[in-house]
Amino acid sequence: MQNKNTLKGLLAVSAVAAMFTTVGVHAQTAAVSQTPSQTGTSSTPGKQNMSGKTTREGTIDNTNSTGMENRTKQMGATGAAGMAGHSTAGMTDKNASSSMGASGAGQAAAGTAASGAKLSAGDAKILKDMAMANMAEVEGGKLAQSKSQSSEVKAFAQQMIDDHSANLNEVKTLAQARGVTLPTEPDAKHKAMAAKLEKMSGDAFDKAYMKQAGVQDHKTVHAKLMAASKKAKDPEVKALVDKTEPVVAQHLKSAEQMPMAKSGTTAGK
Repeated sequence: MQNKNTLKGLLAVSAVAAMFTTVGVHAQTAAVSQTPSQTGTSSTPGKQNMSGKTTREGTIDNTNSTGMENRTKQMGATGAAGMAGHSTAGMTDKNASSSMGASGAGQAAAGTAASGAKLSAGDAKILKDMAMANMAEVEGGKLAQSKSQSSEVKAFAQQMIDDHSANLNEVKTLAQARGVTLPTEPDAKHKAMAAKLEKMSGDAFDKAYMKQAGVQDHKTVHAKLMAASKKAKDPEVKALVDKTEPVVAQHLKSAEQMPMAKSGTTAGK
């Protein structure tokens, strides 16, 4: 009886162990069957995944090494194309800048050549006439400064020295650049007038100076400048004439308003 009871106990233990073994097998099977479904792929052994890599346990997702390599290659190709386009654009911009620089240099050279071109006979004469008038006014102003007794005449004479000296320098600069030889002293007419004024003094000097150098000379010069503005062919000569004309007009107006220029006769006659 004792042996039978022992045998029954062993059989019971064996049955319990078998049950636990069966439960463990089912649990493992269930775990294996759930793993591929959670990753979104089939658990069929040997099946190729989306990245082209075959696994036995299931598919490796798109973050695997093969997928990263493919994306890296694509990004590398795109980046290279972008860099190539940028480089080409840069070279194009550089070439365009070079072309613009060359064009600008050509225009500057053309401008320099034009400014150094010789003047026509008519334009050269305009500069010579302007130089002559300026010298006459400067010399007359200096004479008036030394001989006049009138503060008004002296003030007018000083303005003649200042304005006409400045204009004479501009005429000389342009003439030198264009190869024009200017006169170095007043003409015979103005020399004769200076000699006549030199012999005068007091009111007689003031009246003669204002009538001749103040009114008559400025009327003559102003008329020549008006005509020269229409005849001048060179733009720089014309610009200088047009700059000088209003200054001479102002001198003429000032001279005509001086009392000593009006006394005894009509101004300008």
